[in-house]
Amino acid sequence: MSELAWHTIIRGQREARVEKPRKTGCTMVMDVGKSLQETESILQTSARYIDHWKFGFGTSVFMEKSLLQDKLALIAENNILTFPGGTLLEVALLTQHCRVYMTHAKALGFSAVEISDGILPIPRFRRQRIIDCALNAGLIPITEVGKKDPKRQPTPEQIAEEIMQDIEWGAAWVILEGRESGHSVGVFDDAGNVDEFDVDTIIGLIGDKSDWLIWEAPMKAQQAYFIEKFGANAGLGNIPIDQVLAVEALRNGLRFDTLNRLASKLVREGGWDPAQVESHAGNIVMSLPNAHEL
Repeated sequence: MSELAWHTIIRGQREARVEKPRKTGCTMVMDVGKSLQETESILQTSARYIDHWKFGFGTSVFMEKSLLQDKLALIAENNILTFPGGTLLEVALLTQHCRVYMTHAKALGFSAVEISDGILPIPRFRRQRIIDCALNAGLIPITEVGKKDPKRQPTPEQIAEEIMQDIEWGAAWVILEGRESGHSVGVFDDAGNVDEFDVDTIIGLIGDKSDWLIWEAPMKAQQAYFIEKFGANAGLGNIPIDQVLAVEALRNGLRFDTLNRLASKLVREGGWDPAQVESHAGNIVMSLPNAHEL
């Protein structure tokens, strides 16, 4: 990769980011209709920070085949997994065998597939068969747990059980439902606030499998919460496609929401004196203590 603009002067203020290709710390963006030119522009500035590229819900249905294939090839060149939204699979299951869907997704150029039951009441045994179907088609299965209907939300215990089963059956990552709004589903209340008890319950039940998780967190406050709780390498999804660099700044403590606590600790403990003038100029790399030391 080419040299970053500030690499000799300023680096991340939290623990180091895992480099791509990575299992933990993934950023999944939500694309609901970017053109090929817009995609190229986004990749030019943000490709090194994007791991998963989701074509939201059924949006890819309305793209010309050749255009979609060109776009998928361009994204793949930047070492980014691509997959259609789980809603599209659920629609396909109403009329097609999952093998038909998986084969066509692979032929189009998708490298992964999202498997969800956010709308349809899909039995668990059939979910396992769908994961197998994806693997047999040469696609990476990424499952999603949770329901889209605010009135049909599973308990944290049910979510944890499904996570563990999906991983056992071959899921490479498990996404926790948050929708594109970040309200009233999953671990979010009607205002988009995180229910810490639900998060702690899920993590307590799945243990070290938390590295497999991608928390859908479209809102900045939600992103900051998961970064503060799990560190710079928290898995985050449904990131607005034009906010990738802003999220990376959050991850690295280069934004108020994740820098404030670190800076306050330094001042409080005497690690940095705001009134002290630097003794000399030079190649000084700014660095604060690891966030987990707080």
